Amino acid sequence: MLALMRKAGLRAIYLHVTSLGSVGLCIGLWIRAKTVDQDERGNAERRAIFVGLWAPTLWLIGDSLDSAESEGKLTSLRSRFR
Repeated sequence: MLALMRKAGLRAIYLHVTSLGSVGLCIGLWIRAKTVDQDERGNAERRAIFVGLWAPTLWLIGDSLDSAESEGKLTSLRSRFR
């Protein structure tokens, strides 16, 4: 799977930046949730929490990709699929 992500052009830094962006988006959605009326506030807060859960997932996938790049596992995986 990591080899496919690398082949698609995905780098660890892209996932780390996207993870930090999802934290910012979560904060923005949380602030926006405070401005909507009471009937819609629960849904808006759940949306902010859902987006906030993306951050650790994306960060850990980026770490896995980074460690695979540094250990040279991706080159050995590529040779298997040729």
